[in-house]
Amino acid sequence: MHTTSLPVPRAARAGEPIVQFFHVSKVYAQEHRALDDVSVRIDKGEFVLLAGPSGAGKSTLLKLIFCAEPPTSGQIVVSDVSVHRIQRASIPYLRRNIGVVFQDFKLLYRRPVFDNVAFALEVLGLPRAVIRQRVTRVLHQVGLGSKIHLSPGRLSGGEQQRVAIARALVMEPAILLADEPTGNLDPALTIEILDLLVDANVRGTTVLVATHDESILRRFRRRTLTLEGGRLIEDSR
Repeated sequence: MHTTSLPVPRAARAGEPIVQFFHVSKVYAQEHRALDDVSVRIDKGEFVLLAGPSGAGKSTLLKLIFCAEPPTSGQIVVSDVSVHRIQRASIPYLRRNIGVVFQDFKLLYRRPVFDNVAFALEVLGLPRAVIRQRVTRVLHQVGLGSKIHLSPGRLSGGEQQRVAIARALVMEPAILLADEPTGNLDPALTIEILDLLVDANVRGTTVLVATHDESILRRFRRRTLTLEGGRLIEDSR
């Protein structure tokens, strides 16, 4: 089986943490423990795969980093911010440094590709010229420079996922979270999408990819955190 050796990102600074979990648990209704006493450290510039079957806790771990869910117990530090102490009003500021790519794309299908990618920058109130420059650049990076004015509904599934990745990257995030980003794609497109995430990592972004796809785990050999029943059972490098 051919494997891809990921290059070391230029902007990485070894030993400097960007995400830390200290004995973190997340319990939902009926005492369902989505995460159970998880402690882990992820350094700036790492490319990390989150492995495990459906329901293992991968999506929950990403949601806690993104402050979409609060932990039930334990402490989380993201970009030197203690998440358990953060004020609700401060969460949007933390999220500006975190890009998120979802399996179901979550695109605005009545708006063209440009607007889908520009939306977050418009919310920040950036000048129109700056928005156009950044959106155009990132769409060329993901291979969609010629489809900037099309609606997402006219694109293939792989192209729609590229729009979702461009939308996350246009914010120039320190951290990129991808939750099963290739779950609906065929093997060839899966490799293309993972290559885009590798490219982002090479440019200095810390990347976490949740997947249960064994072919991805075999091909893209990097640090892998394996979850099972909400517990971190293996941390392999």
